[in-house]
Amino acid sequence: MAVVQAETVQGFAGLSPVKQVGLLLGLAASIAIGVAIALWSQSPAWSLLYGNLDETDTAQVLDALQQAAIPYRIDEHSGAVMVPADKVHQARLQLAAQGLPRGTGNGFELLQEDQGFGVSQFMENVRYQHALEGELARTISTLRNVREARVHLAVPKRSVFLRRQEAPSASVVVSLYAGRTLDESQVAAIVHMVASSVPRLEPKAVTVVDQNGNLLSAARADEDYALTTTQFNYTRKLENSYAERIEQLLAPLVGSGRVRAQVSADLDFTRVEKTRESYNPDLPALRSEQVVEESSGAGAAASGVPGTLSNVPPAGGVLAENGETVPAAGGGNGSASRQVVRNYELDRTISHTRLATGTLRRLSIAVVVDNKLVTGDDGKQTAQPWSDEELARFTELVKKAVGFDPRRGDSVQVINASFQPVPEPEPLPDPPLWEQPWFWPLVKQVLAGLGVLLVIFGVIKPVMRSLAEAGAAQQQAALAAAGAPGQLPPGEEGAPGQAALTGPDGEALPAPKKSYEDQLAQAQSLVQEDPRRVAQVVKTWMNDDG
Repeated sequence: MAVVQAETVQGFAGLSPVKQVGLLLGLAASIAIGVAIALWSQSPAWSLLYGNLDETDTAQVLDALQQAAIPYRIDEHSGAVMVPADKVHQARLQLAAQGLPRGTGNGFELLQEDQGFGVSQFMENVRYQHALEGELARTISTLRNVREARVHLAVPKRSVFLRRQEAPSASVVVSLYAGRTLDESQVAAIVHMVASSVPRLEPKAVTVVDQNGNLLSAARADEDYALTTTQFNYTRKLENSYAERIEQLLAPLVGSGRVRAQVSADLDFTRVEKTRESYNPDLPALRSEQVVEESSGAGAAASGVPGTLSNVPPAGGVLAENGETVPAAGGGNGSASRQVVRNYELDRTISHTRLATGTLRRLSIAVVVDNKLVTGDDGKQTAQPWSDEELARFTELVKKAVGFDPRRGDSVQVINASFQPVPEPEPLPDPPLWEQPWFWPLVKQVLAGLGVLLVIFGVIKPVMRSLAEAGAAQQQAALAAAGAPGQLPPGEEGAPGQAALTGPDGEALPAPKKSYEDQLAQAQSLVQEDPRRVAQVVKTWMNDDG
């Protein structure tokens, strides 16, 4: 090995300075490429953590990742934050625990900033409206299917004239996660939440749009459509409840999964309000009474022409004890009247009745039962149809379960039929090899190993071998020049013109063979056997050169 290194150094020294510099640069570049390939194979695969963050959120996210000892990098083109692929979920969980990222919207914290001196009321109103929009967007973003939201409020300035009052309106743009949608109840929740947060804002003035430009809500003049949807959902819920009740009742008798029930309910959603006023003549009550009596008579008072006749008491007069004369009953002229007014209050009843909507008017029920399984004497199960008596029993059970009422026109039909076997679901195909999580890291390691081996055996080793061969050729040429008198004659051991080593006493050393490895092994053996002799040969070469 030492001889090979010496020959390599000798071969490198025999090159020109320009070739030496080029060779060194090539070796350095090859080693650098090998090291870069090795580092590339050990570097982790980066995945996107968050994108489209503002500067404040990016700084807070990077600070949190640094505290959690999670490596990260920032994409130079998009500014996205990248982390190792195997730590994406861990990083998101830790950031979510700290409430990061907070989002690009600004909420009421804008009102805490210094507004400066001389800010107009218009700017204060605009800043408050912007803060309210940010808070609404944050609230909407907390929904599970919403990734990001923006809210735009159009709040007109209030006028002192009632005829010039304009109602506010709002627009909401939601960005949903991939594969997620918002149902009608969620859209209605967003609409009513925004309408409840802004004074004088009606729900019909709120518009919700997704990131694809689809209109999720529309202003309606009335609630007929919403009422129809509510009625439909209530009907489906009632029908499913009846069907589930029937299946749960018959499943223990016929077997699980061997009965199917469908219910059609006819509901009346008419709103009826009744007001009734009635009187009971059997229970009168005296509320008030007014009695007026009038009486007048001419027999008791003096009347007529003054004189004797006028002083004579009337006939039938009765002298009282006190000397007064009282006219007798029925005597004299007189008049009397009596008037009585009585007001009676009758028993009065006023009733206001509002009938409930969703009244059940008719039920139509259809039930299908699979054949029963009968175990024979040999232990095998065979399918047999149910008898008419058994189907009648099932029909009675169904009627009792749903509250069958023949006056409504309800109908129940239970039949027996053989169910088709449900095909077993096909197993999901295994993911291809290149989609396995370990595939690409392994390919990366293999490519890195091949690259390093290519650099070693394709660049470095050939260069070192060429240098060693050049050094060996120079050494052989020197040996040939030193032992020129002792050349072997043609036809003997060794090639024609091949030099032979001679010692100080003129004895010829064994001639080297043709192969370089054989020559090297023979020279090493000579050095080990007789180092003094070899040293003397080298000394002779040096004296001859001098």
